[in-house]
Amino acid sequence: MIKKASRTSVRIKKHKKLRNRFSGTPERPRLSVYRSNSHIYAQIIDDTKGHTLVSASSKDLGLEKSNDIAAAVSVGEAIAKKALEANIEAVVFDRGGYIYHGKIKSLADAAREAGLKF
Repeated sequence: MIKKASRTSVRIKKHKKLRNRFSGTPERPRLSVYRSNSHIYAQIIDDTKGHTLVSASSKDLGLEKSNDIAAAVSVGEAIAKKALEANIEAVVFDRGGYIYHGKIKSLADAAREAGLKF
């Protein structure tokens, strides 16, 4: 009997492959995205030091509906605003193993429109 891999295990495997290809540096930190069932989170990380420089989430913003595309857009705008205040202009986008579609794409597009370069 062949056991089928769960969606979560497939996502984690994809994320590990992606993380082997890139990491955040002080010049271009990593913009990491995580989606839970009820919220969406984004943080900018300097992997050389292992520090989170800036973070934003739908939980922090206190949104009424916190896991839809509108929430992802709000989080993208918030993370870009905080990053620009911290003098971070260019980042490496880490989609976290998620498909670049829907909420992840909306967050990325909103961050780009707000001034982040990636």
